[in-house]
Amino acid sequence: MMSARPRRLGLRRFPRLAVLSALIPLSCLLAQCGSAPNGGATAQHSGASFNDRFQAAEEHSFDQRFQSAEVFSPRQPVEPSRKRVASFEPAPPKAERAQPKVAALSPAMSYQRPQTAQELTTLVSLQSSAFPYLGKNPRTDEPFLNISNGERRGHRANGRVYWQDETYSDNRVLVHIPKQFDPQKPGVIVVFFHGNGATLERDVRDRQLVPQQITDSGANAVLLAPQLAVDAADSSAGKFWQPGGLKRFLAESAEHLARLTGDPNAAKAFANMPVVIVAYSGGFVPAAYSLAVGGLDGRIKGVFLLDALYGELDKFADWIASNRSAFFVSSYTRYTKRRDDELMRMLRDKGIRVAEDMDEPLRPSSVVFVQTPNGVTHRDYVTHAWTENPVKDVLAKMAAMPTPTRVASNAVSR
Repeated sequence: MMSARPRRLGLRRFPRLAVLSALIPLSCLLAQCGSAPNGGATAQHSGASFNDRFQAAEEHSFDQRFQSAEVFSPRQPVEPSRKRVASFEPAPPKAERAQPKVAALSPAMSYQRPQTAQELTTLVSLQSSAFPYLGKNPRTDEPFLNISNGERRGHRANGRVYWQDETYSDNRVLVHIPKQFDPQKPGVIVVFFHGNGATLERDVRDRQLVPQQITDSGANAVLLAPQLAVDAADSSAGKFWQPGGLKRFLAESAEHLARLTGDPNAAKAFANMPVVIVAYSGGFVPAAYSLAVGGLDGRIKGVFLLDALYGELDKFADWIASNRSAFFVSSYTRYTKRRDDELMRMLRDKGIRVAEDMDEPLRPSSVVFVQTPNGVTHRDYVTHAWTENPVKDVLAKMAAMPTPTRVASNAVSR
C-alpha cells in the first residue's frame, strides 16, 4: 500500500510529463508510416536485404537441397563465385534508396540461368536406368537372372557368374552440365553407354574424360551416362532391352536436369531435346536396342560408335536407312574392322553413301567410317582414336552444322 501512493503523487505533480510520454510513441509511429508511400509494412521489408528476408534459402547448401544427387568435387579449383547454382546481388544500402518499390505491373521476365552457375558433374539415381533388371534376356528369351545361390541371384556372362548385388544393382547415372549450357537455347542430350569393366567415376569421368570432352566441345550439350554392369565383362543392356526403355529413361531424366540447372521451366525443353547416342566397346548392345526399340524415333539425331561394332549390325543398318536426317559415325580398330566393313557393304547395297574419313563437315545424313592406325589401343580409344578426344571432335563438328539442319533443333518427342 505504501508503494502505490508515491506513484499517484508523481502523476499529480507532473501531468504534462505523462501526456508527453503517451504522445511520443504515437508520433514515432506516424513518422514511420509517413516514410513509406504504401504503408509501414512495405517500409519494413524495403529496408531488409535478400539474405535478411530469405535466410533459409541461403543456409542450405546444394547438397542439402538436392540430397539425391552425389556431387563430385571439381577436377580443378573452382572460384567462389562459381559454387552456387544461382546468385543474387545484395540489396543496396538503405540510404541509397529514394522510394522502395512495392510491386511491378510489367510482365515477369523469362528465366535466365545466372552467369555464375557452376559446371556440374554429379551422380543421380534413376528408376529407369539399366539396372536393377528383373526381366528376360531378349537374346535367349530366358530370365536375365538365371543363377541362384540361396537367396542370392546372378547372371552368367562369358563363362563367369556375376551377382546382382555386386554387378547389377547400381541405378546411378553420371550427369554433366557444362557451365556454358543454356536450356533455353537449342541443345542436345548426349547419352553415353560405357564399355565392359567400367565404373562411372573411375573410367567414364576420370580416365575417359567424357564430361570434360562434352565441355571442351563447345556444344550446348548435357551428358547422361547410365551405369551398366559394374566393372564386369558383360554388355547386358538391362532396362534398355525393353521397348520404350530409352524413352522412359529420358523422360525421368528431364525433371532431374531441370532441377539441376536451376530452371524450373526447363523440364519441357529437356523432354523434347534431340539426342545423340555415343557408345564405346560393349556399350554397343544398349545402343543397338535403344535405336531398335527405345521409342524415341525422330528424336535421335546422331550415333557415334567408338570401336563398338561387335554385333547387332541389322539394328544399326535399319536405323541408318530409316533416319536419313541423322548422322552416323563408327570409328574402329583392327578388332572390329571386319564388322565395320560388313556394315559399310550393307549400307552401300541400300544405296546409302558412305564416307571413310572425317575430313568433310559432319551433316545430317552423314554416314562415316573411320579406321584408326595401328598402335591405337582399344583401352584408350575414348581419348585417343583417329584424333585426340574424339567425343569432343564429333560434338564440335555437330555443333558447327548449318542452322536450318543443325542437330540441336527443337524436335518434338513422338
